[in-house]
Amino acid sequence: MTATFPDLYMSPRLLAPGGTPADLATHQQRYGPLAYGDPDGVLRAVSESGLTGRGGAAFAVYRKLVAVADAGRRTGRTPVVVANGAEGEPASHKDKTLLRLSPHLVLDGLQVAAQAVGADEAHLAVEDGASYLEAVLARRTDPLRVTVVRVPKRFLSGQSSALAQYLSGTAALPVHQDPPVRERGVRRAPTLVQNVETLAHLALVARYGADWFRTAGTPTQPGSALCTVHVPGRQVRVVEAPFGMPLSRIIPLDATTSAVLLGGYHGTWIPAPEAAQLPLDATTMGAGVLATLPITHCGLIETARVLRYLALQSAGQCGPCLNGLPRMAAAFQSLATPGPQGTARTALTRWSGLVEGRGACHHPDGTARLVRSALTTFAAELDAHARGLCTATDHTPLLPVPQES
Repeated sequence: MTATFPDLYMSPRLLAPGGTPADLATHQQRYGPLAYGDPDGVLRAVSESGLTGRGGAAFAVYRKLVAVADAGRRTGRTPVVVANGAEGEPASHKDKTLLRLSPHLVLDGLQVAAQAVGADEAHLAVEDGASYLEAVLARRTDPLRVTVVRVPKRFLSGQSSALAQYLSGTAALPVHQDPPVRERGVRRAPTLVQNVETLAHLALVARYGADWFRTAGTPTQPGSALCTVHVPGRQVRVVEAPFGMPLSRIIPLDATTSAVLLGGYHGTWIPAPEAAQLPLDATTMGAGVLATLPITHCGLIETARVLRYLALQSAGQCGPCLNGLPRMAAAFQSLATPGPQGTARTALTRWSGLVEGRGACHHPDGTARLVRSALTTFAAELDAHARGLCTATDHTPLLPVPQES
């Protein structure tokens, strides 16, 4: 897996050049010193930078930092900070790549975040690479000690309330977030859960300021983002690109591509001609996954595989997941199999509306989003399947689905 994409014409901000991990000396030489002790100045810089989260929600980082700090003052509980590197999305490799190549940049950002909210406890949550990261931490002298936490390998382990539960000593399962984690999280303390890529950007804003950060991206969506690029026949790549860059500069969108999965398994399918007109956008990139579907493959079959996986990854705690997702997966499987479809299309449309907004987390919402986009993008293939035909000439699985490996 490579970490740079030279034809994007952007100097990498986050990833070590050449795909070689940066040790502490290299990191310090590349980025320079990081000053501590001015949380108000950092908050001003973050506000002016327009930095948003890179974990999928694109929430303003400044607002999140202030909310946690305010909750700490209001409740008298000292906040906790969590660097979220639990990349449960099977198609995403951006966070793992960042932690492997530029771990010190993430850890710098974690220290900055901790000072900004007044935290006295910090954790780095990961599924893989814990021993490597513990060795990296051992070489640092930070104001606040950081503990590496190994979380279970599940799609929902990185959900913020699931992380808070796990760090509080219970199972890594989402719970209804009322009040939200930023007000009552780890052991009921206000908790900042921030994606590791977001923290890496935060470290750069703290070093170089808002104006520098805004030299990439657009006025309304400043900065860059890491994307995991899946193109059949090529090695999976993690690339860094500025917001506003046309997707056609990042992935091939020629006549051999029928559709693009934008955002990962909680994302959307988009027809290739439509995707060719779109820029990289913080509000639609989700987990940062860009996967192309060639005309030789069936989008219905690929979606059915993903939906089976998502149904199995349910936390099993609420009706929309426990009952709705398996029904949706089974109905979609009937659509992916050429032949009579009965009422499956109508049922899927109805169920996707019923599960939305009713779960303890956004797992049902993301799954419904994927279903709706597939029903629209692959409408012509649905009609062909109803006639007993499938236009695909290659049924080799494309998207990574863990239980199949």
